[in-house]
Amino acid sequence: MSFELLLALSPVLVVVLGGSALMLVEVLSKKKEGVDEGTTAEVALGTAITLIAGAVAAIGVWMYGPENLPAVQSLAPYFVLDRFTLFFAFVLCFGGALAALLAGGYLPEHRLDRGEFYPLLTFSLVGAIALSAAADLLSLFIALETMSLGVYCLTGFRRGSTRSTEAAVKYFLLGSFAAALTVYGGALIYGATGHTDLAGVKAGVKALSAASADPGVSSKIAVLIVGFILVVAGLAFKISAVPFHMWTPDAYEGAPTPATSFMAVSVKAAAFAMLLRVLVGGFGDAASMSWSSGWPPVIATLAVLTMTVANFVAGRQESVKRMLAYSSVAHAGYLLVGVVATVRSSADGQGSVLFYLLTYTFSTAGAFGALVLCGSRGKEAVSYEDLAGIGKRHPAAAAAFSLFLLSLAGVPPTAGFFGKLYVVKAALGAELNVLAVVLLLNSVVAAYYYLRVLVFMYMKEPMAGAPIAVPMKSGYVAAALVLATMAVLGIGLLPGSSLEMAIKAALS
Repeated sequence: MSFELLLALSPVLVVVLGGSALMLVEVLSKKKEGVDEGTTAEVALGTAITLIAGAVAAIGVWMYGPENLPAVQSLAPYFVLDRFTLFFAFVLCFGGALAALLAGGYLPEHRLDRGEFYPLLTFSLVGAIALSAAADLLSLFIALETMSLGVYCLTGFRRGSTRSTEAAVKYFLLGSFAAALTVYGGALIYGATGHTDLAGVKAGVKALSAASADPGVSSKIAVLIVGFILVVAGLAFKISAVPFHMWTPDAYEGAPTPATSFMAVSVKAAAFAMLLRVLVGGFGDAASMSWSSGWPPVIATLAVLTMTVANFVAGRQESVKRMLAYSSVAHAGYLLVGVVATVRSSADGQGSVLFYLLTYTFSTAGAFGALVLCGSRGKEAVSYEDLAGIGKRHPAAAAAFSLFLLSLAGVPPTAGFFGKLYVVKAALGAELNVLAVVLLLNSVVAAYYYLRVLVFMYMKEPMAGAPIAVPMKSGYVAAALVLATMAVLGIGLLPGSSLEMAIKAALS
């Protein structure tokens, strides 16, 4: 393997080799039987450092320029190393690192301190990076399952909880059906176009569109349409779009909160990378992107349904964790607006999606991290009532939670504000005025349930005899919140460079 290829693959190799080494360290560092104290905390720190190193490697390759590494062409189309992949590698690694730090504090506190959490997270992240780089239906499916299998296990990590087990089984079964739809749809697309690589699929779709008047081609077009519908259904499941979202609140609530954070940020980001690769890379011809005969009206309908249903259901939740789960679904709807905007301007549409995912990653990881911080073992923050008065009793924890909720709501000068601003700008630039208005109206609805948390924290006192959440003490959780806070405020105050990187990634 040449030096160029090693350099190009360094973000993935760092994560794979680091994860393998940490897995061996965790196994070999077992204490006497029944004593395992301290070992997984060290592995949590090692996992976070490994993933941050992967993010730094992605930035390093970005600065060197993937176009200056011609050896990467030997991996295409199964693994495409371009700025799009490098951008997602950075986002995914940083999201995974924050989840690992949260786990370093959460798992020992709640007596779930088992070392297998970190290899599952690390190798699931490898699948997520590969998913963002996949430009062939075969490698796409392999990467998708590599990512998903680890996440299924993380969902059921709380083995003594029936809710966690139920969530894992539900997620696994529904995820298996979605994967089967994706595979079958891919097979039909191959049958219609004769290609599994997305560039070949795009050329095949274009050729079929040009020959649509030929009676012998109509059957192939019908097969292609069915295959596309099945693939989109599978992708919609992974991004939690309505009506394929029913697994999300149960899985997010049943999983340990650090695993929920990982699912909400890294898994969702990888799923959107996959969606963009398929829609723009495989079905980006004029006919497929037409409002009269292509996928834009389908994705626009999914966007409206996802935003509206998720926001109104989120406002009725009493569990803060379920509220954040439905909030995650709503954000998928906002992102789909950016996906539709690629119809008129691929760079602006994709750039807005990538930038939004960057801001969403830090805001959401921070929100789940603040929820972790707000509750210790036996005194967890589960419902709104549990958080009553915490602003006076523990102002630091409440301030952290408030910042990330305001970012998710899109309040300036946080990163979340500019994330929504650029999606709306891309939608207006693509003349999607109705979608832009629906997004803004839904943002107002979402502000209700975000601000409701602040009302309970700062303006209400616990009811007599009600359980009171007591914040935990953990340097790992505090470190994750500090990193997320710096990112949310840094991107919010200076969004230009991050947006420029997102647009460069989209143009690649």
